[in-house]
Amino acid sequence: SFEGRVEVYHDGKWGTICDDQWDDRDAEVVCRQLGLSGTPKALSWAHYGQGSGPILLDEVQCSGNELSLDQCKKSDWGQQNCDHIEDAGVSCDPFTGTDVQLFQSYTGTVRLAGGRSPGEGRVEVYYNGDWGTVCDDGWTDLGAQVVCRQLGFR
Repeated sequence: SFEGRVEVYHDGKWGTICDDQWDDRDAEVVCRQLGLSGTPKALSWAHYGQGSGPILLDEVQCSGNELSLDQCKKSDWGQQNCDHIEDAGVSCDPFTGTDVQLFQSYTGTVRLAGGRSPGEGRVEVYYNGDWGTVCDDGWTDLGAQVVCRQLGFR
């Protein structure tokens, strides 16, 4: 919910942003625009997968103080020289504060990914700055119950 490929809506279409000039200052603006208060990190080379449809922005250069990408220096809408292999991504990681990091390394943060609804999916844990999956060796209903309880489900 706090990271992914950045897509923008313009002229009735959703499209991606090319990663030329893409950096953490641009990520800071995206996080602010989405109302997310984590540590902004720019990711390049379709880190979160290639999009489809038009590539709507290129050469985005924010100072980091803007309230939205619209206020940043950038190419004209639709003017780009990229392929979807260069789709820009952002992580607004809420788990990078020192105290939180220490706490997380002991307790682990859990999420479900890839499910059709919020209450199902692949179990992933956040540890030492990265999300990873859980191996199913020895996985039982008891483990699933613990994850469900940790996520606030009954």
